[in-house]
Amino acid sequence: MNLPHRIVVTDANVLINLMHVGRLGFCGRLPGYEFVVPEHVQAEIREPTQRATLDATIARGMLHLETITDLASITVFAELAVFLGRGEAACLALAIERGWTVASDEKKRFRREAEGRIGRDRILGTVDLFVLAIRSGLISVEQADADKLTLEQRRFRMPFQSFRELIQEP
Repeated sequence: MNLPHRIVVTDANVLINLMHVGRLGFCGRLPGYEFVVPEHVQAEIREPTQRATLDATIARGMLHLETITDLASITVFAELAVFLGRGEAACLALAIERGWTVASDEKKRFRREAEGRIGRDRILGTVDLFVLAIRSGLISVEQADADKLTLEQRRFRMPFQSFRELIQEP
């Protein structure tokens, strides 16, 4: 089965969550997806071990570094950076101008802006990436549930008991 190619511009919070559980490799292995990281997001990753992991993942080609250079994206970025963080503004500007999907766990203002400008169907979060990984066979439900516990110890709460609940067929 040939999946459609979808480009996902990834915010720091999702990258950090994946790094906490050693799953940043999802970004290079999910069938039908390509993940990009804006330079503004890369700059937000300041913890040395996390930065080294991110840079190594980019060097291996599992993530692609993206620079905002076109005028339309720069204009939207400048507008959004007035009330969003620079990484979030860069992600959303690229998604708006290039038709990409955003991976972010941000809530409140970012979420409202993203839903209003690109729609809910073009927003993924950490949980969504785990579901995609389970469905594509990259990880088992049991492994995802173990990662869920680790992430919850790091204050990333998920409103379900097991990923099994999310992968049940309708």
